[in-house]
Amino acid sequence: MASNSTRFEVEAAADGQQVLSIAGDWTVWTVALVEERLRNTKISPDAILDVSGLERIDTSGAYLIDRAFGALDGIDDPIAIRGQHPSLERVLKRVRKASPAAPPDPIRPPGLIALLDRAGRGAVEAWLELMGLLSFIGETMATLARLAVNPRRIRWKSVVSVMEEAGLDALPIVCFLSFFIGLVIAFIGANLLAQFNASVYTVELVGIGMLREFGAVLTAILLAGRTDSAFTAQIGAMKMRQEIDAMRTIGLDPMEALVAPRLIALLIMTPLLTFAATLSGIAGGMMAAWSAMNISPTMFLSRFQESVAPINFWVGIIKAPVFALVVAMVGCRQGMLVEEDVVSLGRRTTSSVVQAIFLVIAIDAMFAVLYYMLKV
Repeated sequence: MASNSTRFEVEAAADGQQVLSIAGDWTVWTVALVEERLRNTKISPDAILDVSGLERIDTSGAYLIDRAFGALDGIDDPIAIRGQHPSLERVLKRVRKASPAAPPDPIRPPGLIALLDRAGRGAVEAWLELMGLLSFIGETMATLARLAVNPRRIRWKSVVSVMEEAGLDALPIVCFLSFFIGLVIAFIGANLLAQFNASVYTVELVGIGMLREFGAVLTAILLAGRTDSAFTAQIGAMKMRQEIDAMRTIGLDPMEALVAPRLIALLIMTPLLTFAATLSGIAGGMMAAWSAMNISPTMFLSRFQESVAPINFWVGIIKAPVFALVVAMVGCRQGMLVEEDVVSLGRRTTSSVVQAIFLVIAIDAMFAVLYYMLKV
């Protein structure tokens, strides 16, 4: 039973030294009465422990006393005891021996060394991430080669389901945003070209910009934010529930069952979404040209047909399958790397989106350099 006499007092001795006086039972049944108050009381490590009024004590009470004197903070000085108790010193020694050692203070290197250390660790992590991605690409290509040899192993129901989820359901947002991107390009071009009395060239600006760059890149970025995160979350949730291990146990290859259908679906849908995004962007530019420069839709389309070469369409649409591969592989790989906790799922989902957007922009820059060298 709890003892109402469980208490402590902190006083100052004649010489000014702090004295902690404890009384009553300090056992597992009674320490709750004083635990919070003792925790909030500042006790000096060199204070004196007065046990004249102490009755019973076990390891719970000894732990509170040892913690109050700072033993858990790395202070190993013996406690000065006033008075006699038959078991106090023995219980205190047992508690201190069983208590974990205080961790050493972290070594803080100088600012420049710490900066170089972080840079080095970041470079190593980036290199390992690149090697992991290349390894996953190789494994995915091998899986696609096996499926090409034996097409009956392709899970077409899964492919069609992903096509609907990642492609058809994404069509409204892709077209909506592309329309406004074309609108913005047209207004910016109209203001800029008006300074040179060349507002009519807004048609070429919108057409070439949407066909070569914005249609494909905007579609890929939207897929990276919407579809890529969904792939990571879906596969990661299966990994957390150990469904992927169960698939391997019954003889199913997760690469064929999970990765390949998503990759094939994006390879089919991304060019179609790019085409729809390009048309929407051109429509937005045409709307802006009509409202701001009095260029009628008929004149806009006529000049577009005369001035914008068809090669610009193929320059942009060729990028779409490459972006589809990047988005699908990054999303599926990050999902496979999820561990058995929710924190890992959130971290991998974030990494998936960031990596996919970074790679899309980097690959688009490579395409730009390649087209410049080829004079396309």
